[in-house]
Amino acid sequence: MGNVLYPAPVLRRGPRREEPLANPGSFDELHRKCKEVFPQQMEGVKLIINKALSSHFQVSHTIHMSTIGQSNYHLNATYVGDQQTSPTEAFPTLIGDVDTAGSLNAQALLLLAERIRTKAVFQTQQSKFMTWQFDTEYRGDDYTATLTLGNPDLISESVIVVAHFLQSMTSRLVLGGEMVYHRRPGEEGAIVTLAGKYTALKWVATLNLGYGGAHASYYHRANDQIQVGVEFEANTRLQDTSFAFGYQLTLPQASMVFRGFLDSNWCVGAVLEKKLPPLPVTLALGTFLNHWKNRFHCGFSIIVG
Repeated sequence: MGNVLYPAPVLRRGPRREEPLANPGSFDELHRKCKEVFPQQMEGVKLIINKALSSHFQVSHTIHMSTIGQSNYHLNATYVGDQQTSPTEAFPTLIGDVDTAGSLNAQALLLLAERIRTKAVFQTQQSKFMTWQFDTEYRGDDYTATLTLGNPDLISESVIVVAHFLQSMTSRLVLGGEMVYHRRPGEEGAIVTLAGKYTALKWVATLNLGYGGAHASYYHRANDQIQVGVEFEANTRLQDTSFAFGYQLTLPQASMVFRGFLDSNWCVGAVLEKKLPPLPVTLALGTFLNHWKNRFHCGFSIIVG
């Protein structure tokens, strides 16, 4: 009898299971990666002392001797609760900052439910209330919705309402929008802005586009030491556009971080940060020059703790 050949069995793969989309985060953090590359403005001499009194309570003292404005002292107190939702977030969080002029800046962050968080912000200038703001944010599996109520005044019938919505379309693409409504005696209006963010392996591109203008940013991580960012902003009401380029150089072996920027208004600036291990001390030196207005200022700060 001859050999009988049977057809090879066909392996059938089951349907591919797609990974669930991640939460897109907050609307205010769309351009955060790019902005972290740029140096923060500094001038004069500043001394900051941070002291942790317990695992929940921390205070800081800030003495700022300015060469442009008035010198001041700030006392900051922070309380962090036990409900930790991520390595960088814990609830409730209470933050208060008061200066020598009596001005107060206070924030309270609460976690009402697993997906609902609220924030209240109060700002005073001496004895006068300047800002009171209330935020409510709902974080779904793949979307975030936020509603903000700013400076509500029933007597003068004025209010500012801001609504944000972000939706993860794919693992890399996030789309959403913002609506700002303001009302005060004799004036009422609303502005709608569309937003999009694309996150690749080493770069992030973000765009906000609306009737009031446009804001675009691009962040690129070349390697572990070099990061660059580009920002473009256009304001249709002021008929003004600006362009800025920033970069960050990290030297972990030397415990140093260098940030610099250059913009279309002929402004350049740089900040060098140096940690002094094993001491809990960080030194920072910054210089900024506006060629167009012929203005130059520099700053030096010491952070302890």
